[in-house]
Amino acid sequence: MKRGEDTCVLYCRVSTEKETQDLSLERQEEELLAFADELGFPVGGVFLDRHSGYDMDRDGLLDLIDHVRENGTKAVLVQDETRLGRGNARVAVLHLLSKAGASTFTLTDKGPVALNEMDTMLLEILAIVEEYQRKMHNAKIKRGMRRAVEKGYRPERNLKKKGNPEGRERIDVPLAEIVSLRDKGLTFEEIASTLRGLGHDVSKATVHRRFREYIENGEPSE
Repeated sequence: MKRGEDTCVLYCRVSTEKETQDLSLERQEEELLAFADELGFPVGGVFLDRHSGYDMDRDGLLDLIDHVRENGTKAVLVQDETRLGRGNARVAVLHLLSKAGASTFTLTDKGPVALNEMDTMLLEILAIVEEYQRKMHNAKIKRGMRRAVEKGYRPERNLKKKGNPEGRERIDVPLAEIVSLRDKGLTFEEIASTLRGLGHDVSKATVHRRFREYIENGEPSE
């Protein structure tokens, strides 16, 4: 079976750590195993939580989301949608799972989770907002790169596999480029956006710190 092909994971949750809740967890798992078999889904994992549904900081939930993202899981099975979370946390989890490419199935719905009109609207709004956030992020990268090139910056001269085999690896924070771009008048935010566009995973704070190290020491600290 290929990675993520027609697989599912099970998520079971109770609200407290009391031992009396263990039977509820066991029952949820047994029922969901039967549900997965009924749907024809091989089970790729079972995740458990003894935690309030209003809180997103749940080990089982966080492990579940990581598993779905890393393994291309197609479906998440729960007893009912409140097992995923309560209040706003429930909608947030549904959004994260959908974004990761997994559908949510509930035993109470006997299939895909049945969303009310408000939930559907909120999920659509979240998707729209994230899309515009991505567009804004890409626009900042393009603007930073354009300003850098206009001021004479030539990235192909400084990056390995971009024309200079002796250049820095892409995973390094490129101090020389930071200094060069700063000398050309770019802000730390613009420098960070430009470097991210070149494949460097750096933040504005990291750029600012490395530049201060250069000013104070002449070279970055190890």
